[in-house]
Amino acid sequence: MGPSLDVILETPTLLAVNKPADLVCHPTKGDVWSSLISRARMHCGAGSAPRLVNRLDRETSGIVLLAKSTDAAGQLGRMWELGRVQKTYLAVVHGHPSDDAGQIDAPLGKDEASVVAIKDCVRPDGRQAATGYTVLKRFLRNEGRFALLLVLPRTGRKHQIRIHLAHRGHPIVGDKLYGGDPEHYLALVENRLDATRQAALLTANHLLHAAALEFEWNGAGFRLQAAPGLEFMKFIEPGSVTSGSVGEIPLGGPGSIPSMPPNA
Repeated sequence: MGPSLDVILETPTLLAVNKPADLVCHPTKGDVWSSLISRARMHCGAGSAPRLVNRLDRETSGIVLLAKSTDAAGQLGRMWELGRVQKTYLAVVHGHPSDDAGQIDAPLGKDEASVVAIKDCVRPDGRQAATGYTVLKRFLRNEGRFALLLVLPRTGRKHQIRIHLAHRGHPIVGDKLYGGDPEHYLALVENRLDATRQAALLTANHLLHAAALEFEWNGAGFRLQAAPGLEFMKFIEPGSVTSGSVGEIPLGGPGSIPSMPPNA
């Protein structure tokens, strides 16, 4: 039996899971457990065809929503495109931001100067992008100064949070592509990420977690939350040995959400 899914919510039409870091959403050439969608198909049973409504980068952990029908996938996908879903992330960054809260407005586009084909950057002719953030905690470790941020992406551009925080001078801990040395990313994809480079990154995976989703659909309100994993929690609380609860972190949004209809 392979790894199980960390299910947050399951209804006849929806499946929400807490994706661990270092798991791709799409199928790969690996075994049946090598992608989130493959695990979801196994979970839902023979003949099922769950569809990803949102996706996260391989190293980003947190909430992924899947639809169990074509109609539900289409409806929810349009909601995402229209910006009708509030997404809340947690990020651990290098340094101490000077302000307690703010918004980063910086257009994003392809980084034509980078040797990494998938890398984007802030550029004046890019697509408009905005990211709000609040500092939840500033802390010190032997390696330096760090901060835990609550992040609210106002738009949904590729790698938006990672690029914006790095642009502001506070890259996400463990980010191999936007952390300042893209050679880390090349070493990863070329299977030459040695112990020295891994130690410089401080963590095996970058510390970005999709902690909450809020949306209304079919007359019901949904507020989904998921706790970060051990690597994330142990970095911000070095003495911690268990994963934390996002219930102790102010995620914003309405305090009360109506119950979901049984056929949601």
